[in-house]
Amino acid sequence: MFAIIRSQLQEMVEASVRSLGQLPAYPAVTLEPPAYREHGDLACNVALQLSKTLRKSPLDIAGDIKKYMEEVLPDSVLQGKLASIEVVKPGFINFRLSPAAYYEILKDILQKRETFGRTNLGRGKRVLVEFVSANPTGPLTVAHARQAAVGDVLVNVLNFTGHHAEREFYVNDGGNQIRTLGLSVQLRARELLGEKVEYPEDCYQGDYIREMARILLDDRRVSSLEGLQSISFEDFCNFAKDYLMDVIREDLRIFRVEFDNWTFESDVAGPDRIAQTLAELQEKGFIYEKDGALWFQSTRFGDDKDRVVKKSDGFYTYLAPDIVYHKHKYDRGFDLLVDILGPDHHGYIPRIKAAAQALGKDVTALEGLIIQLATIFRDGKQLRMSTRAGEFISLREVAQEVGTDAGRYFMLMRQVSQQLEFDIDLAKKQAPENPVYYIQYAHARIHSILRKAREEAGLEPAADFLQLNDEAELELIRRLAAFPDFLNICAQQLDPAALPRYMQDLAATFHKFYDRCRVLDVEPALAVERLALCDATRIVLANGLRILGLTAPEHM
Repeated sequence: MFAIIRSQLQEMVEASVRSLGQLPAYPAVTLEPPAYREHGDLACNVALQLSKTLRKSPLDIAGDIKKYMEEVLPDSVLQGKLASIEVVKPGFINFRLSPAAYYEILKDILQKRETFGRTNLGRGKRVLVEFVSANPTGPLTVAHARQAAVGDVLVNVLNFTGHHAEREFYVNDGGNQIRTLGLSVQLRARELLGEKVEYPEDCYQGDYIREMARILLDDRRVSSLEGLQSISFEDFCNFAKDYLMDVIREDLRIFRVEFDNWTFESDVAGPDRIAQTLAELQEKGFIYEKDGALWFQSTRFGDDKDRVVKKSDGFYTYLAPDIVYHKHKYDRGFDLLVDILGPDHHGYIPRIKAAAQALGKDVTALEGLIIQLATIFRDGKQLRMSTRAGEFISLREVAQEVGTDAGRYFMLMRQVSQQLEFDIDLAKKQAPENPVYYIQYAHARIHSILRKAREEAGLEPAADFLQLNDEAELELIRRLAAFPDFLNICAQQLDPAALPRYMQDLAATFHKFYDRCRVLDVEPALAVERLALCDATRIVLANGLRILGLTAPEHM
């Protein structure tokens, strides 16, 4: 309903601009919440935009717009919903809504309930969001946890704002890293059987490698070095890859992330398809041979240097199958492709975009999001990690120690372009300074209020409103009305960080309202209206928690 009121107000402003006379062009009229609450509910800067064209001061133009609007207001759909129109320097027009307009917003929330906040921003656009896509060489780490939370919630937001978004995990089950993994397990198996081995520095370390070796030996009933000959090197590679894929799936399940698509490099970007795609690029004139290797002319599309796609030893670089995979993405008919990548992939995006352009694809349909690292603190000290050395905090450890709700929320608290500090001690606290607890407590508190009203006083939330005039009540409705806007912002920016901040602000606004305004110990007519306001707040909190992938407890 707030969107409808804003649209109606925008149409009235546009009509007032047209009333100023014939103009060579009319500027777009936008209405946004002002920076300071005391300036009203919505502000417009169209008078500033028109000043040069009309050769008049912005204040005079704003005054003319105000005069026109006040003349037509009594016969408009906004009659009774607009409390005031104010012109302020240097030419802004500020609008204040009346309590009647707020009541319409409240009714809209109570009517739509679980669907409140849905918009048609995406207009059915098909979006593929690829994230995590960890090599199956170890359990998921804290870095993957942040990507998992961001990607999962981003898809939720996109689907809530009128897109058709899907989650995809790309499994790099080809390449040298799988052979290195198989070698790591093979060497640990020899070690477990009593052989002293030289463990290469580039092999994967950590207790999980030794555990895999032990499990494989038990499964194959191998108890001697002689018996180990029955396990081929390929068996080591396949066992380790499959075992770790099961671990990764379970890690994600614990973190409440379910993928729509699991796409394997071996299926979509095998040697034959790589050769076919490189031949296509070569035919177009974008592949050349130098020093026995094949090079992709990515500099023709803005890259800082050309890239090797096939080395002189005959092996493909990692870029070659990735080009084929992105061609596969495009060919599936998505309108937008979103790659969520780690901070070490800055150079990767221009290379893939260059390949897309060379293949004749729409490069504007490909977005690369770089997610900065999450730094973990415990007892005020940063925990150091090294994945290759096996010294890391896994996603599962975070979820088990602080809980999945806190783990997901804390991973979303900063914009993806910012590094994130994850305070394990704070995430475990059952106290207001923990934002997850603070938000969930607001939801549970409202359930308690509604139960008490029903069971002890026989009161139900009102359907009509007349008495909600306290500033704390109106401010809470304003915060509720902003929910769809924040979801649209997240979708437009491809970053869900604004939603956790909104949820924390909404919980704070509710707690202030509840501390100031009695809900049950007032006359019944006012009590049922305040109960309805509480219920509307519960609805929005529940919708936000659901989009964030968090639980909405009724008791705490």
